[in-house]
This record gives sequence, structure tokens and C-alpha cells, in this order.
Amino acid sequence: MKKRNAWIGGLVATALLASAAPPAQAQDAAAKFVQVASSYRLVPNVTYLRAGGVDLKLDVYQARGAGPSPTLLYIHGGGWTNGNKESSALTFLPYLEMGWNVVNAEYRMADDAHAPAAVEDCRCALRWIYRNAEQYGFDLDRIVVSGNSAGGHLSLTTGMLPASAGLDRQCPGDRNRAWTTGARSTAELKVAAIINWYGITDVVDLMQGPPGTSGNFTEAWLGSRSDRGEVAARVSPLTYVREGQPPVLTIHGDEDSIVPHAHAVRLHEALDRAGVPNRLLTIEGGGHGGFSLEENLHIYATIRSFLEAHGLGPAPSND
Repeated sequence: MKKRNAWIGGLVATALLASAAPPAQAQDAAAKFVQVASSYRLVPNVTYLRAGGVDLKLDVYQARGAGPSPTLLYIHGGGWTNGNKESSALTFLPYLEMGWNVVNAEYRMADDAHAPAAVEDCRCALRWIYRNAEQYGFDLDRIVVSGNSAGGHLSLTTGMLPASAGLDRQCPGDRNRAWTTGARSTAELKVAAIINWYGITDVVDLMQGPPGTSGNFTEAWLGSRSDRGEVAARVSPLTYVREGQPPVLTIHGDEDSIVPHAHAVRLHEALDRAGVPNRLLTIEGGGHGGFSLEENLHIYATIRSFLEAHGLGPAPSND
């Protein structure tokens, strides 16, 4: 069995330290990478949705020989205007080291479709996980959704939206179908937790920001439609805070110049008022990502503790 602190000192740390490590430590780092490479298979570029003439793809990193396992749905950032799923692969290495599956999904950028398209797409990616749980060994009781920046925003909407919001109506499959998850059966898309890395929580706030600020990418995503204020509210996570939401961990630098730290604070306070388990981890002096090694080690230790507190620890080892 792996030691309790293996995840904290796992692949993220070894990836950053391997080049400077003494030979024995470098060999240990290499062994960890070989272990992961031998334990997983990659199923790339699976089409999960065709929308607006675009085939949307996801990659599945699947543990070999495992039964139903915890699964991370990862959503990349880029202000809804740029970025790609391939650039995020190193981000979720710690989850692979824990024995999890990872589904790494793309979505439509603003050039392809304005809001709320990206929100709809990510909901469809979650529905794809439900529809393909048996084939890929996804444990539907242990789905965690995560992302950074715009991906943090989309992880929040993916996990918080109720079916009544109507933003997954275009998803393939029977929306009334019930999936059996352990002792319960449900047709509602649910996740077990959300890990939000400095995500936007109030799109209206960014839309109304002064010219030359982060409102630029927000305007690009919303377009010039006359009802863009209503659309912005419809895709804002703060709109959907209510009792019974999944636990939320938010990581945010207090000197973020792209997404104000106040977004994280407001979400934290709203979740507290609704009685939703949540934690805000503020990185003092931190900007919009780009955290140091020490900060990342602290962040991932906090993620580990948060997941374990909600029954979402590492998958059992086969060793």
C-alpha cells in the first residue's frame, strides 16, 4: 500500500524536482512515472458531442485492471476564448498517481459559439461520463470536476447546475434515464465535489468591468446580443448556490489581476449561508495561477485532505 504522504510528494513534486535531484532520487522519480505509464491507458479524442458543426473531443486516462474508480472531469482554462485540453495533461498527474480515472474535455471557444455554449458542452461531457460509466469504470458516486480560470468557472457550473436550468438539453442520450449508483438511482447529473482553481463566479461582474480589463474576454464570450446581461447571470455559478450542493474547494490568489479574489470570497460566503460544505484556500500574494513549488505542494496537500474528508481518497492500491 502507498504511504499516506505519497500523493503530496508524488508526481507533481517529482516532475519539478527530478532535473535537480541526486541520482537516487531521480531514479525514484523515474520509477513513479514508469508506474503510472504502466498502470494506465489513454483513449484519446473520443467525440462526446457534435454541436454547431463542431466535433467536441475528450481524452480518457483509465486505470488498467481496476474496478469502478473515482473519476476526475478536468476542464481547461483560457477565458472561454483559447486553450486546449492537451495543455492540461500535467495538471492532473496527482489524480493518476492516486489511482483515479481522468476525463479531460474540450469545449467550444467563443469563436465557435458564444455563451452559454461552453457551459452546455461541459454538462454534456458529464453526461457522457454517466452514459459510459460501465465501459470505462467510472464510479458515479465519486465524480469530481475541476478546472482553472474559465475552467474553474465551468467546473462550478457543471457541478452546480440543476436540470431545470435547461443547459444540458442538447446532450446525447435519454435525459430521463436513471443510472444506478450504489444504493440509489437518479436521472439527475451530480458530482461528489468541485475543485475550483481561481474560477469566475460572477460573469455579470466581469462583463461590467472597466475597459481594458478581464471584461474583454468576457465580452468576446457573451457577444453583442441585447440580452447578454441575462445570459451572464444564467451562466454565473453564484446564481445557483443552494442547499444540497456538492462540497466546493476554491483555490485563489489574493493578488489575481484577471479574476478578482473577491469572486472566491463571495462564493465562499454564499455557500456558507446555504450550508454547503466548502473551503477557500487563499494564496497570499498569489496571482492568476503560476504558483510556486511550495505553494503547489500546499495546495495539493489541501486538495488531498479535502477529498479524504468527503470520502474521496485514493483508490485502493493493487500492490
